[in-house]
Amino acid sequence: MSNLIKMVMITYNEAIDDEVMEAVAGCGVSSYTKLTKVFGKGDISGTHLGNDVWPGLNNILYAACGEDKAKELVSRIGRLRKDLSKEGIKAFMMPVEEMT
Repeated sequence: MSNLIKMVMITYNEAIDDEVMEAVAGCGVSSYTKLTKVFGKGDISGTHLGNDVWPGLNNILYAACGEDKAKELVSRIGRLRKDLSKEGIKAFMMPVEEMT
């Protein structure tokens, strides 16, 4: 069991918010920061600018957690990505060097 803290950043289409939040809760991650209604462009999911030409928006969720939970969360998001590939979802795991 690792003591390292990791930051998981998940970017995803707002249409799959329920599925993402279920994945987060399923890992036991209870603390996070979520940004909603953000613009984005993905190679597979396309452009989301929330207007008539480029409809839809994205969300970003940040969760700082232990390495084990972070790995589990990234794995669950990977499964969602496979199942919901047309909607657009990615997870990034980064080291946390300092936290106050």
